[in-house]
Amino acid sequence: MNLSSCGSVCRWCLYGVCRTWLNWSPAGTFGRVLECWDREAQEYVAIKVIRNVQKYRDAAMIEIDVLRALAKHDKTGSRRCVQLKDWFDFRNHVCIVCERLGPSLYDFLRKNNYRPFSVDLVREFSRQLLESVAYMHELTLIHTDLKPENILLVSTEYIKVLDYKKSSQGTKHFKRVPKFSDIKLIDFGSATFDSHYHCSVVSTRHYRAPEVILGLGWTYPCDLWSVGCILVELCSGDALFQTHENLEHLAMMERVLGPIPQSMIKRADRRAEKYLTHGRELNWPEGAVSWESIRAVRRLPRLRNLIMQHVDHSAGTLIDLLHGLLKFEPAERLTAKEALKHPFFREPSRRL
Repeated sequence: MNLSSCGSVCRWCLYGVCRTWLNWSPAGTFGRVLECWDREAQEYVAIKVIRNVQKYRDAAMIEIDVLRALAKHDKTGSRRCVQLKDWFDFRNHVCIVCERLGPSLYDFLRKNNYRPFSVDLVREFSRQLLESVAYMHELTLIHTDLKPENILLVSTEYIKVLDYKKSSQGTKHFKRVPKFSDIKLIDFGSATFDSHYHCSVVSTRHYRAPEVILGLGWTYPCDLWSVGCILVELCSGDALFQTHENLEHLAMMERVLGPIPQSMIKRADRRAEKYLTHGRELNWPEGAVSWESIRAVRRLPRLRNLIMQHVDHSAGTLIDLLHGLLKFEPAERLTAKEALKHPFFREPSRRL
């Protein structure tokens, strides 16, 4: 899919050609993101081009409404949500025009050979992310798909510094560090107003909260669970729960965080009963699909040990923050506003 055929008619084209923007991952099932030149504003923009499929068109129009609602109360973009510039319909493709941004945090990790960010950068990223989530929640919006792919650096610039952990005598290894730490949140196609219909399953698998898997219903706290998973990934370089199966996912949660509260297990809906033994505990490891699945769970360390492996300072306050974000019971989880007051954000930064 590209817009090159629109020629001089399209104000967004540079000499009649829209180029794919490699800094954003291809949008996959729903379409593609392009980097284009706005001839009127004389600037580069990002255009999200939606496939000509009715369900994707409907979702795109909802996203436009959400972006308008976010922009209405944030004229300057200080709340860290991507700014909608315009939208248009081109041959039944909904095209959403936004500001051009840099790579996602996931892409930055990937191109950096999954070397984790320093805890000081994680602090700066997490503060901005929580501010953005707090703003959305003030507007009664739940993002429902928070993940490193949907958090973009504002700038593409980076510097190379010596990686002391990888370097040894006679061998020097370097890693990339973003030159600027400003980020913005994108992809509001799944965002839901709290008063609107809630589908049963939300969030990308690795960042999905336990209440969603157990069928307990979900609201604002599901975003904070995702934030907790994201922070662990930024500190370690790897997704916290690397799984594609519900029972294994729940077992991984228990391995890292301790037992799921009985109060949640008792409230699990009928679809989740197959993951439980007599409605009292997880059917694990008896219900595991394979020995490899059991081994994958057993390889996981407790949360404290995992963070201590990767964080050289501020580990104590970060672990405490993560335990607040990754509480099993949604009602006990920190809100975005509460998390922003955590001592982790008051510690001095050593930068790189």
